[in-house]
Amino acid sequence: MREIGRRGAVALGITGLVAPLALALGTAPAQAVSCTTQTGPYQKQVERFLGRPVDGTQSSTDCKAIQAFQNKHGITPAIGYAGPVTWGAMDLMNKQRAVGNKPGKDGKCPVNKGRIACVNLTLQLSWIQDGSRLVYGPVPVRTGRNGYETRTGLKKIYWRDIAHVSSVYHVPMPYSQFFDGGQAFHSVGLSMWNPPGSHGCVNMTTTDAKRYWSLLRTGDDVFVYGRKPGT
Repeated sequence: MREIGRRGAVALGITGLVAPLALALGTAPAQAVSCTTQTGPYQKQVERFLGRPVDGTQSSTDCKAIQAFQNKHGITPAIGYAGPVTWGAMDLMNKQRAVGNKPGKDGKCPVNKGRIACVNLTLQLSWIQDGSRLVYGPVPVRTGRNGYETRTGLKKIYWRDIAHVSSVYHVPMPYSQFFDGGQAFHSVGLSMWNPPGSHGCVNMTTTDAKRYWSLLRTGDDVFVYGRKPGT
């Protein structure tokens, strides 16, 4: 962390910077747990998403498929139950896919700023555009959970640190690009659909964080809008 002045903005916002050690380094290895035989409230929707026969009744094969999805994205308890958290992740994926290559079609991210990084909290998507031209993305992101919301509005990247390490949790936050106090773009070793979300930063895969690092510069605009589901 930096020490004074602008650096103080980072210190003041540090609680929004990082997740605990387990979140920063990745999820723990999945443990073998028994599948539930209970039919969940979103059984049909989950079956349809997973390409299973849509009968609305839990089967052992349904459960194993649901459980595999839960383990992949860090959804707990990973017992194969078609509940609201599991369906929420799948529903979000469907909505993200529907956007295609036109993330700015809602017209909310400014097109008069030149190069700008846009973050749609509602859809948990980010992209870089230059005017109305799409430069990179859209890519799925993981933003602030309830109580640690990623703040909305027009901001600017004011500090970049390719090998940033949290001074609170002492864990790496690679490719950090700070745009609002302690809130930054950076990579994490987690699924972008891992609930409940970050401590305020905009988490990305390593591939996407590297591209953002190469495409953005200090002083570039960032526009954050919408509201993350569940906040």
